[in-house]
Order: sequence, then structure tokens, then C-alpha cells
Amino acid sequence: MVQSPMLSCPLKQTNEIDWIQPLKDYIRQTYGEDPERYTQECATLNRLRQDMRGAGKDSATGRDLLYRYYGQLELLDLRFPVDENHIKISFTWYDAFTHKPTSQYSLAYEKASIIFNISAVLSCHAANQNRAEDAGLKTAYHSFQASAGMFTYINENFLHAPSTDLNRDTVKTLIHVTLAQAQEVFLEKQVADSKKPGFLAKLAGQAAYLYSQAAETMQDFVSKNVFDKAWSIVVQAKAAHLGSIASYFQAVAEAESGSHGVAIARLQMADKQTIAALGFAKSFPSSAPVTSNLTAEAGSNLVDLIKHNQSKVQATLATLTKDNDFIYHQPVPNEAGLAAVSKLPAAKAIPVSELYQGQDIQRIIGPDIFQKLVPMSVTETASLYDEEKAKLVRAETEKVETANGEMAASLDYLKLPGSLNILKGGTDQEVTVDEEFRRWCSELAGHKPFHRAFDDLQEGKAEVLAQLDQCSKQLDLEESVCEKMRSKYGADWTQQPSSRLNTTLRGDVRTYRDTVNEASASDSQLSATLRQYEGDFDEMRSAGETEEADVLFQRAMIKSGSKHGKGKGGGASPAEGSLLDDVYDEGSMSVAEQISKVEEILKKLNLVKRERSQVLKDLKDKVSALLSPYPHHCKSHPAAQVHNDDISNVLILNKKSITGQESQLFEAELEKFRPHQNRLLQANHKQSSLMKELTKTYGDLLQDKRVRSEQSKYETITRQRNTVMARYKKVYEAFNGLSSGIVQARTFYKEMGENVESLRKNVETFINNRRSEGAQLLSQIEREKASGVSEQDDREREKLRQLMERLSTEPKPSSTSPSTGSAAAPSKIKSPPSSIQTPSYSATGPSPKMSPRYPPPMPGAPPHGVPPSHSPAPYGQYMGAGPSVPYVPGQPFQQGAAAPLSEGYNPMAYPYQTPVSPPPNQQFFSQTPAPYGGYSGASPPSTTAAAPPPSHYMASQGYIPPPPPPRPQQTTYPPSGGGPYPSGPGGYAQSRPYGHHRTPSQSQSQHSSATNDPWAGLNAWK
Repeated sequence: MVQSPMLSCPLKQTNEIDWIQPLKDYIRQTYGEDPERYTQECATLNRLRQDMRGAGKDSATGRDLLYRYYGQLELLDLRFPVDENHIKISFTWYDAFTHKPTSQYSLAYEKASIIFNISAVLSCHAANQNRAEDAGLKTAYHSFQASAGMFTYINENFLHAPSTDLNRDTVKTLIHVTLAQAQEVFLEKQVADSKKPGFLAKLAGQAAYLYSQAAETMQDFVSKNVFDKAWSIVVQAKAAHLGSIASYFQAVAEAESGSHGVAIARLQMADKQTIAALGFAKSFPSSAPVTSNLTAEAGSNLVDLIKHNQSKVQATLATLTKDNDFIYHQPVPNEAGLAAVSKLPAAKAIPVSELYQGQDIQRIIGPDIFQKLVPMSVTETASLYDEEKAKLVRAETEKVETANGEMAASLDYLKLPGSLNILKGGTDQEVTVDEEFRRWCSELAGHKPFHRAFDDLQEGKAEVLAQLDQCSKQLDLEESVCEKMRSKYGADWTQQPSSRLNTTLRGDVRTYRDTVNEASASDSQLSATLRQYEGDFDEMRSAGETEEADVLFQRAMIKSGSKHGKGKGGGASPAEGSLLDDVYDEGSMSVAEQISKVEEILKKLNLVKRERSQVLKDLKDKVSALLSPYPHHCKSHPAAQVHNDDISNVLILNKKSITGQESQLFEAELEKFRPHQNRLLQANHKQSSLMKELTKTYGDLLQDKRVRSEQSKYETITRQRNTVMARYKKVYEAFNGLSSGIVQARTFYKEMGENVESLRKNVETFINNRRSEGAQLLSQIEREKASGVSEQDDREREKLRQLMERLSTEPKPSSTSPSTGSAAAPSKIKSPPSSIQTPSYSATGPSPKMSPRYPPPMPGAPPHGVPPSHSPAPYGQYMGAGPSVPYVPGQPFQQGAAAPLSEGYNPMAYPYQTPVSPPPNQQFFSQTPAPYGGYSGASPPSTTAAAPPPSHYMASQGYIPPPPPPRPQQTTYPPSGGGPYPSGPGGYAQSRPYGHHRTPSQSQSQHSSATNDPWAGLNAWK
């Protein structure tokens, strides 16, 4: 039997274009990359278009070339905007029917033309198949539907057609034709398979309907010379022909059901439709036009096909009419009263997205040519999808961790599986030492007793207090001497009161003493701790040294009331036995059976946990394998195909349509992980049921009277063990606290000793300065007194001489030298000896040494009964530049020594500069002190206060005064701050001397006078 002729769409033709240069320019301008790196890619795309132009309309190779070029255009559109404003390329295509050229700069026009040619090639491929074979018939059926799908895609996505062949009505007509031919092919297959007449009637009715729709729209285009007239003839003939076939099979079905009259009416209708179809077929040209894509035998084949159907209809009609006339006598209804034949669609347009999901098409398209160029939009979409997968993994991980935590918490609450070991072995087991207790004993081993450390602390504290007492005594003595001199000389003693100047030093002494007293309280607490735990320390130290911690532990267990403590190697008492040996009633489960059941449930729980962890690991591995920074790249790789099968195609073919619908797309894609999620959910449900069963079974086990008695014994031992561990933990912590406290106390007393030593040096410097000032003041007072007595004697002698002259009756002798007479008269007056020379001071004498205490009276000092007026005499023994040499009567006066009292008072024996005490508002011998720790010794003096007069006191060079004393807490000794010391109490330690305006002689005299103690002679006066 001949095949029904099929229509196929002609292809569009195009001119050659150049892709290479425009793409390179855009890569350089937009992506900022070297376009030469993409020379091969640009050339590949250009070659694809050239190959596509020569694709044959009825060859698999031509179809594949069109498929690949279109797929690469979709990928290209993700990276390169080809239009009039960006990459400007003129695409010229000729109309498939009118052959008129149309040019546009839009890539959409290029893609629509390619899709049109794909549809045309598919229709040609289907029309030329040998449908007598099953493979050819299936290929034709699929290709017609794919062609209809491509035409549908054009109508849905390209609204403004620039040419007639892409017009919506034109494309719609082509869709009807291709679907009708697909339906006809399917009908041929069902007829060949001898399906039921009713089913075949519905298929034929749908095909006739599609052909009739195509015929209606095609008439207008035929008049416009768009479609060839032969197309219209074929469509109209097939519409009537398939209508006749539908009526024929419906008549056969009705005859079989007993409706002979209706069957005859339908056959009469089928005969009329056959006549109409035959009329259209006979009008077909003798030779098919070239533009119609029909074979030369198309007209004759169509006529033969219709005639064959006509003869079959007429024969059946004659048979049924005869049977009805002789047998059934059923009335034959009018044609208008017949119901329309039902239609059953068997062909549909295959969507482009579904078509491109096929692995064959993916293989044909190949990898993305420009896969190295990643558009930002695709990257963002891919990253959003990757984040959704990461969220899924995090959520499932959290669920697994929660389930594992619930299991662990439940087992810990039930004390499983540890309590099972106790129940299986009985509670009468060896009491072993805790490893933590053994570690405590080993740490105490070899540690020396604390008594020696406490003795060292007491010695350090005593030394600090002794130095503080010495500083207080020195300040008291200096202040007492100053006030006694003030009471003796009255207003002539202009030295500043000591109480105004030593306030800071006394405050530091008091603060240090208070700090040490507070530290003593902490020392007492440490001593109390030692007395409380000393015995325990010794026990643990001994146990650690002899490695008998277990003996001490068991002894402590026995002492706390445990009757189960055993020595090393002790075992279970044979009288007690094990719970597994207790079997009371045969009707109830034994303890061993109950324990075995609990263990079985525990094994199942562990199995569930392992399975859940493995499923989670598989899920993570799958997500990691599918993660890709470029979701549309590398489709040839298997993993990439798994990941990119849906996402990439949506991005390629529906880039604009998915905008704002990413969440729905992601949800659909994440469904591939649903099996893993379901397995994790099932594992959690299984765990819940097993935990309920375990709780009930273990509860029943614990309620067993055999277990309860043993459990009571075990709990008693556990309580005793916890008591022992708590006690020795407290001892261990006390040991650590005591060791730490002693270390801190040692550090404290060491730093306190350094601070007090600095304070002592400051006190000595202060006292030495005060003594030097007092000595100079005292020398000045004595010189003033001696000068006043000499003048008074001269006036008295002059008055006496004048009185004697008035009373003398003797005549005046001849004038003599006034110097002779006057020189002898005052010879009786006591005057300083002329032999005393003004002492000179060597600048190379030894530097002064600071003495921590006042020096004792030197030999030659006056006894306690010397009158107050003779008190300055002893100062002479401290005036030498060298070491002090006591005065011995009868020896010549040493240079720099004061004259003895018997020879009179010589002011020149005291070559000191007149000292000047600070004004009353100045209480320091240095810069104005800031709060402790707030400045260093080299800070500049304040410029806001009036500058004091130049001082003649020299502070120790390079000496650093102490910081404020630390105040320890009651329980621990904080380490002393290591910040820089301030200038010291009262500011006595300076980086430069105060007397920077003095002359060298002044410096030398003060240097020599500081060697000895000018106040030692005041002991007698005191």
C-alpha cells in the first residue's frame, strides 16, 4: 500500500557574517581580558555558522549542525548582548516562502531563524521516512511533534516577526500541519495493528480536525503567494479523506453494537467525504512544484489512497444496507441528525526545554565554547543555588546532632551502658583507685614541707618592719633636734619645721606598715590552711612517693563507712555471687535475659546512629560533588551533567522567564536530595521508638527485687566513693592554693623589702640635707653673736677712756700713734686666736656616704654639762674635707677644723654658704609630687608656681625612690606592679641636683661638710 504524502517546510537561507572581530572587541572592552586568548573560541563559533548554512534539509548531519549552533547561541546570549547597542552584527535571512531578504542586528532574529530551520529540517526528516518500517514510523512521529514544538517556541517567544515566514499565523498554520501529520502517522500505526474501530475513529477524527484548521488558515496565504497551491490541495484532500476514515470506523463500531441504521447513515457520509477528497486530489498538478517539497508521485499516491478508502466504504455500505433491508429493518437517520465523531489527540508539540534535555542533544551541542567567560548573572544565580544546598546540609546536620544529643542525654540519664556492667558483675567488685586521685598523690610526692617557707616569710616581714621602725626613729630624732634648736635660739633659728617637710615620708612609712599588717592577716590564713590540712598533705605525699595511692584510697573508703573496700587483688566474695546467677521464678524473665534484651536495644540504637551519620556523610558528599561555580559549564563531565541537567537548561533556554522565580526553581532542583532527607527522618523516628522501648525495658529491670537490692549496695559504694573524692579534691585544691599563696607572699615581701630600702635611702638623704642646712644656720648665728660682743666691748672701752680723760688731772701726753695706744688697751679683751687660719677644701676628697643611722658622738665632744653657749664648738670636728679627726688639745689646729672653746670662736672655721630654708608654702625638696605612679623622675617641674630660691642640697645621683606600697588582699598576694617609680616620697630622688647655680667653691664646701655629722655635738644639749 502506498504511503500518504507528507508536507515539509522549506528552509530559510542566509548570508555569511563575521563573528570573530565583534566578539574580540567586546571581550576587550567589557571583560577586560586579552581577546587573543579567545581566538579559537571565536573561530569555532564562526565556523559553526558557516557549516549551518550548508546543512541539508533531509539529513541527520544538517539537523545536528542546526542543533549545535542554536545551543551555542543560547550560551552565547548569557555573555554577549548582541544587539544594535552592544555587539552590532547584521543578520540577513531570506523568507522561506517569499524569498525576500530581511536584516536585523538582533540575536533573537538569528535564533528565531535557526529554530525555523530546525523545524523545517525536522519536518523534512519526518516526511521522508519509510513508515512501512517501525523505526521509520517512530522517527516520523517524533520528528513531526518536535517540529511542532519548535514552531510553538517561535510563536511564544518572538512576538514581532520581521518576515512572513515568522508571522504568527504562518507559524500557527505550520503547527497545525505538523501535528495533523503526526496524528496521521500514529493512526497508520494503529490501523496496522488492527485496533478497535471506535478507537481508530477517534484518532482519525482528531487528524481530520487538525487538517481542516490548517486548511482554513492556509487559504489566505495561498492567495498572497505565501504557501504553494499544492499545499492547500493536499491539506483539503486529507481533511476530507481522514473525515471519511473517521466516519467509516465509527460506522463499523456502531454496526458491531447493533445500530445498523446509524452505521448505514455514517457510511453514506463517509462516501460523500471520499468523493470530496477525491475531487481535491484530482486537482493536484501533474507535476509537483519544486517549492512545495513534495515528490513527483505525491498527487497520484494521494488519489490512490483516497480511492482505496472509497472502495472500502462503498463495499461496507452495500453489505450493511442489504443486511438491514432483509434482517434488521432499522431506520436510517438523516446525516444532520448524526452525532459528531469523538476526537482523541495522540500528538502534541514537544517543548524545546524537554527536547534539549535529551542526552543526545546535549552530546550534539557539546561543551560551552566560551565557558571560561562567566557572566555575572549566571554566577549569582549559581551561588544562590549553592547557598540553598548549603542551607539544606546545615539543617540536616543540625537535626542529626540534635538526635545524637537526645540519645546521649537519655542514655546518660539511665546510666547506660555502664550500669549494665555493674548489674552483670554484681556490686561486690574490687574497689579500684580513681586515676585522678592517683594523679593528685603523684603531684604531692617529693614536695617539701611548708614550715621552712613560712619561716622565710616571717623573716622577710620582720626585716621590713625593722627598717620601717628605723626610718620612723630617724625622722623623730631629726624633728626633735630641730625643735630644740628653735627653742634655744628663738627667732634666729629660721630653718623650716621638720613636720612640714617629712609628711610624705611619714605617710609612706605608715602606709607600708599598714600594708605589711594586712599581709600578716593573709599569712595567718595560709597558716590556718596548713594546720588544717597538714596531715592530709603528708598522707598524700607519702602515698605518692611510695606508689601506694590505692592503699590510701581504700583506707579512706573503709574509714568513710564502706564495707566493700578490698586490698590490692581483692575479688568478689564467693558468698555474694553475681546477679546473673539469680533465677527465682521460671515464669518471669531472669535478670540475665532482661540485661540481654537491654543490650540488644542498645546495639540497635548504635546501629541507627551509625546509619544516620553515614547518610549525612553521603548527603554532604553528593552536595560537594555537585557544587560548581559555573552551573552551565562542562556538560561533558558526568558530575556536571548530574548537577547541570535542569539548572543549566533553564538558564539557557528560559533566562528571562525565570526572573523572580528562583526560589521555585531551587525547590524543584533540591528534590534530588529528598531520598537522603527521608532516610534521615526515618532514622530519627526509629530512634524515638527504640528509646521508648529501652526506657520501659530498663525500668522493668530496675524494678526487679533482685536488682533493687544490689542497686542499693552499689549506690552506697558510689556515695562513699564520691565522698572520698570530694574530700581529697578539697585537700588537693588547698595544696595548690597554699603553694600559690606562698609564692605570691614571697614575691610580695621581696618587692616590699626593695620599696622599704628605697624609702630608707630617701629618709637618710632628707636627714643629711637637714643637718647640713642646720650646721650652716648655726655657724651664721654664732658669727653674728661674736661680732655683736666685740663691738659692745669697743664702745665700753671708748666710754671708759673718755671718762678717764675727763676725770684725769694729768696733762695730756704728747700725741702718739693712735694705733699704739689703742692696740694695747683691748688686749685684755677675749678675741679669736690669730693662729687660726681660714680652712681650705680640697675638691678631690671622697664622696659623701649616706649613713643609715646617726653617728655616735666623736672623741673630744664636750660633756653634758657644757653651757648652751658653747654648743657650736663640736661642729668643728665635722668640717674637714677628709675623714673626721677628733680634736686633741695641745695639737696644732688641722686645716678646716674649728677653734676650741678656750681659744675663742672663729667664724671662719665654718666656711659654709648661708643656707636658706624653703618658704613656708614649700613642703618638698623637689618638684611638686604627683600621685604615685603617675610620673617618672625625669618629669619637668611645674611652671605655674613661683620658682623657689636655689637650694644647696644634693640628692643621690641615680637613685630611684620607691613606689607606693601595694595592699594585698586577705587571701592572696598580688604581684607588685612593675611600673616606673615616681620621684619618691617628698620628691627627694631627682635626676639633677638642686644647687645648679652654685659656684665651685660652694659645691666643694658642701661636699666636704656632708662627710661628717654636724649634729653629733647636740647630744649633750639634748
